[in-house]
Amino acid sequence: MRSDIVPGALFPDVTLADHRGTRRALSDLQGADPLVLVLSRGSFCPKDRRQHEGLVQLHREMLVGYCRLVTISTDNLLETNEFRSGVGADWPFLSDPGRKLQRDLDIAEYTDPDHDPMIPHTLVLEPGLRIYRIYNGYWFFGRPTVEELRLDLRAVLHRCRPDWDIGSTAQRTAWASGDKSQFYPYGKTQAQVIAEQD
Repeated sequence: MRSDIVPGALFPDVTLADHRGTRRALSDLQGADPLVLVLSRGSFCPKDRRQHEGLVQLHREMLVGYCRLVTISTDNLLETNEFRSGVGADWPFLSDPGRKLQRDLDIAEYTDPDHDPMIPHTLVLEPGLRIYRIYNGYWFFGRPTVEELRLDLRAVLHRCRPDWDIGSTAQRTAWASGDKSQFYPYGKTQAQVIAEQD
């Protein structure tokens, strides 16, 4: 992994084709929410399939917790769709068969020249694509468990949501005075809230 891709740094705002062939910027997919980003070896890998099967249940929790999930692989569009459908995922999968991100991050898995995948990583990103945690998944148990991701998301949400503790005196006072700027989603623009519902 590139030496500047560390916790606290910004992850590159890549634009790639999603599983429908529509070009999507990572920042647009994240919106103002925390994001779990899976850099996948691809549909051929049984370890990746198992990881994504575990993420299916977590994603249902992430939806009600205002968090996002995105997978990027070097699969072509057909393989991307088969992978996504095969594990029962309903979050965006981005396709990078040209290996732009793989080269940019310096994560070519040189031990597998046949598939030329990325070294698998899972990243937890705070709003604004700021890196909170990085997991190297070359070995399966280097990948985060669902529980580890829950704990990471709890920590990130605690940091980025001023209304994490609405029982505090400051929050109660702000609400009573009509100041809802520190409450989710009131502190967002109407366009941001509408975009999240799409």
